[in-house]
Amino acid sequence: MSHGPRSGLAAVSSALLAMSRHLEVRDVLKTIVASARELLDAQYAALGVPDDHGGFAQFVVDGVSDEQWKAIGPLPRQHGILAAMLNEATPQRLADVRRDPRFEGWPSAHPDLADFLGLPVRDGDEVIGALFLANKRCPKPEGTCGFTQDDEELLGILAQHAAIALTNARLYERSRELTIAEERSRLAHELHDAVSQKLFSLRLTAQAAARLVDRDPSRAKGELQQVAALAAEAADELRAAVVELRPAALDEDGLVATLRTQIQVLDRAHTARVTFAGHGVRALPAAQEEAVLRVAQEALHNALRHSGADHVDVTLDRRGGGAVLRVTDDGIGFDPRTVRRAGRHLGLVSMRDRASGVGGRMTVESAPGKGTTIEMEVPGG
Repeated sequence: MSHGPRSGLAAVSSALLAMSRHLEVRDVLKTIVASARELLDAQYAALGVPDDHGGFAQFVVDGVSDEQWKAIGPLPRQHGILAAMLNEATPQRLADVRRDPRFEGWPSAHPDLADFLGLPVRDGDEVIGALFLANKRCPKPEGTCGFTQDDEELLGILAQHAAIALTNARLYERSRELTIAEERSRLAHELHDAVSQKLFSLRLTAQAAARLVDRDPSRAKGELQQVAALAAEAADELRAAVVELRPAALDEDGLVATLRTQIQVLDRAHTARVTFAGHGVRALPAAQEEAVLRVAQEALHNALRHSGADHVDVTLDRRGGGAVLRVTDDGIGFDPRTVRRAGRHLGLVSMRDRASGVGGRMTVESAPGKGTTIEMEVPGG
């Protein structure tokens, strides 16, 4: 078989090993499409993971620049050839995808695709993705497909291993989510036990001091000193718990990967479409990263629980040495001035406090019926 510059068993083995090295779903998808495009010497490659709403939870492309991808617009829907691969679970090898009766067009900025090879990615009986290539780099007689039966068989091998890698990545993410939840539960119990005991002792000591103020001032003074000591111990317990509650994923994976994982979970758990894009963000100091994550979590909670939004978009972009977080929804919106006057902050005060606490700033843009955008900018180290 001839498959371009990297042909043979060594190239296939290299691609499969690359897939197995990654545990994050997004990284696995990128590796799959890049490996497939290189091995089969195609101009474009893509892999879509379907959602339950007729669209794609994730859609990764290779061969298209970031600028082209932005110009193309929203993710594709499950229609045409993509729908056939997902619903019929059959390979699709076409001389010209544009002449297929199922072809339904594409956006004006979309590159032209001609010969086409696509396969479903299957985990047992479940189709978990659609992997396809377009525009084979080889001489093609008029009306014929550049992709061969050998290409289809090779892509089938990649699709089988892609299913394994993707399933393993999903299991890893779910196990980590469970581990984080279990750890939070443990810390909550420890925090409750330790601080509750301190506060109980503090209350009894304060009551004793109150009874002694008139008849034995010197003993009352001693009891009040004990109150101060117990209060300091309770504050230390709380500070220690807050430090320990820093998300483990931040230390392990960094801010961008942690945000992406959490947003993918929210997207699966809610009917609203929740998306994330991160561009050129460098590692930030620990305090800044935690503040950005907490503000993002609070803003997402508000958007998903209170706004009635159909779409929530989260972006994290580099700005100078720091970063800017933006959470935008198309929900019912609100008048920020009315919210403040009514004493209903929707977490806005705590978010602003987090931003200012790390030298950053936060702005809120919203109006009834106009959705909401929360933007937080933090400096670098």
